[in-house]
Amino acid sequence: MVESIINSFIGFFSFIFEIPFGKEIFIFLISCLPILELRGGILAAGLLNMNPFSSFLICFMGNILPVPLILKFITPLFQRLKRTKHFSSIVEKIETRAIGKKEKIEKYQFWGLFFFVGIPLPGTGAWTGSLLASLIDMDRKKAFWACFLGILLAGLIMSFLSFGILGKLF
Repeated sequence: MVESIINSFIGFFSFIFEIPFGKEIFIFLISCLPILELRGGILAAGLLNMNPFSSFLICFMGNILPVPLILKFITPLFQRLKRTKHFSSIVEKIETRAIGKKEKIEKYQFWGLFFFVGIPLPGTGAWTGSLLASLIDMDRKKAFWACFLGILLAGLIMSFLSFGILGKLF
């Protein structure tokens, strides 16, 4: 599913590849997005035949960028949006979906968040992990470092899959 989304993005935004550093900008932006995150950025880099090492660094920077912002501002933002007519149901759905995964993080705190962010499975990643850390009121510094290391782990796994085994198959 992620690969088809990435291929659609590549086709739709192919004009960006004409500018200097277009591919690098593209994978950085993909890595900043929720759902796709670093996993999608590295997969796109593999599909675009980019250098694995520089792709890893670019995607890591794109994925870590939103983490401190989410940790600091998501709870007050959600509280404010819950008071509005149009956004309260959306925020509650997001919170309910995230809270359904909180046991994994709440029980093990740092290590739970690290593995939640670091193991590239659907519905996990830095965005959801940061949201969960905020919702369970986890220490921000501890949450940041767990996400930081988790993104590194996810990046290594995805780089191996995209540029290693899977890269040789395609």
